[in-house]
Amino acid sequence: MSTNDTLEVPGWLPEDQLGAIRGQVPMVYVEAVPVRVDHLGRIEKVGLLLRAGSDGRIQRAVVSGRVLYNESLRDALWRHLSKDLGPDAAPNLPAGTAPFTVAEYFPEPGRSGFHDPRQHAVALAYVVPCDGECAPAQDALDLAWLSPAEVVSPTVASELTEGHARLVRRALAFCGQLPDPPRDLT
Repeated sequence: MSTNDTLEVPGWLPEDQLGAIRGQVPMVYVEAVPVRVDHLGRIEKVGLLLRAGSDGRIQRAVVSGRVLYNESLRDALWRHLSKDLGPDAAPNLPAGTAPFTVAEYFPEPGRSGFHDPRQHAVALAYVVPCDGECAPAQDALDLAWLSPAEVVSPTVASELTEGHARLVRRALAFCGQLPDPPRDLT
């Protein structure tokens, strides 16, 4: 999207204005943990995006994005899921707009367990089953579907962006499907 295009999209701000506002007020985001579920609604797989971070590191992340001015939470969720997972993802948005958790991101690391160096942000987080064909879109390099045990493993958790490992664990716990930690049998 070019700078001229951003001025024509309702609720979109040019980068210079957005930067100034980010330094003064918290931004509102929606985050979605895409999942594949069985016929009883149990999570079989969790979808994680692979992205290049602003620092050049390759990281995993859940679907996340800003809520635009005058945009409903449902519309923001739909827009970001469609943008990141492709138009055929067929996300099943929750019937209500109550999130499973609220995450508060701060520019200072360690303050809340959620970190965003650009801003103070409040994110409403949702678990969203996706039935369709998902493919990485926009700036995502890949999309991996991992089991709940894989997604909370130390290896995968270390690849997630600041706070998203915690967010995924909360999502699985909310759904009653946080795997037990492996036992030491020695």
